[in-house]
Amino acid sequence: MALSKDRAEIVGVQALGWLAGNEELLPIFLGSTGASTEDLRANVQEPEFLGSVLDFVLMDDAWVVAFCDAADIDYNDIANARAALPGGEQVHWT
Repeated sequence: MALSKDRAEIVGVQALGWLAGNEELLPIFLGSTGASTEDLRANVQEPEFLGSVLDFVLMDDAWVVAFCDAADIDYNDIANARAALPGGEQVHWT
């Protein structure tokens, strides 16, 4: 089910909060994106940045489950939120 842009941004902010509180994953995210902790604060309202956070979490099923369980959201909501944010569109090559 498609999510509204507003709901997708809320899921992105929730994922960012979850990631910021995860001492194991936060350094991996920062290292892989080149972002700093200051960037996390500065970009919390930027849909493109929130999309990158969701992209990161979506890289591992265990991370998806852990985040969704912590946020009490449906497992499909994270992918639906990503699709609703900039850069998350499905590409059709035919």
